[in-house]
Amino acid sequence: MANTINYMADLEPDEMAYVQNIMANMTDYQAQQFTNIYRARRKEPQLILLVTLLGFFGFAGVHRFLIGDIGLGILYFFTGGLCLVGTIVDLLNHKRLAFEYNIKQAQYAHAMMGSQPGSFSAGI
Repeated sequence: MANTINYMADLEPDEMAYVQNIMANMTDYQAQQFTNIYRARRKEPQLILLVTLLGFFGFAGVHRFLIGDIGLGILYFFTGGLCLVGTIVDLLNHKRLAFEYNIKQAQYAHAMMGSQPGSFSAGI
């Protein structure tokens, strides 16, 4: 059983709880593989915050592209962040945006672990 704190001590509490649940039945080797995949794909809430601030300088929606919301990114870009209202809302909710994106990435990393030969879900 892998201890999440040993691998990713810098996660937000909600994210830590979710990742800990995913890593509950992993060996240390599997946890290391999962950590490598997940760390490469996750986004820090501070990065989302900084990129969201670009919306006030004419680059609205870049943060949405960064988290994979291409449609909203295009909408924000052409409407000035929905006249800055959407940008302000996203600025206030930057941690939630990062959390939701990171949860999807944790699920993706977990699915990748399951599809590898010799992984913990092989033969089940």
